[in-house]
Amino acid sequence: MSKRLFTEDEIADLKLNKFVQNVTPKAITYKEEFREHFVEEYENGKLPSEIFREAGFNTKILGKRISNFRDRVLTMKNRPEGLRDTRKEKSGRPRLTEMTPEEEIQYLKHKVALQNQQIEALKKMNSINRRASKAMRKKNSNSSID
Repeated sequence: MSKRLFTEDEIADLKLNKFVQNVTPKAITYKEEFREHFVEEYENGKLPSEIFREAGFNTKILGKRISNFRDRVLTMKNRPEGLRDTRKEKSGRPRLTEMTPEEEIQYLKHKVALQNQQIEALKKMNSINRRASKAMRKKNSNSSID
């Protein structure tokens, strides 16, 4: 995160942009639509500052945040969640609203998949431990015969 804070005028200017979800003196949150647009244009060969300028941003206000955004978005596009902002979903705070049935199904599917991964990891560890103890018993039994 940049150490340079946005002024009140810059915040007001940034909030007018249709691609901005939220702005605070310390940070700016872009809409998913802009993140998708950015990746598409960047992969077509445009420079990050050019993409921001065409989207109506003052690149002097954003400064180094543009290159940080590029790095973050290019990393995000390879995640299973994609370019979606998952900070609210994984905050650890209790939900204030009930989940929709679709959200609950998706959550439970994810939970089952995670548990299946954990079970497979435990099976592998158990198998490795069994082989190691079998090898130890075999090694110890051979040494006592001599």
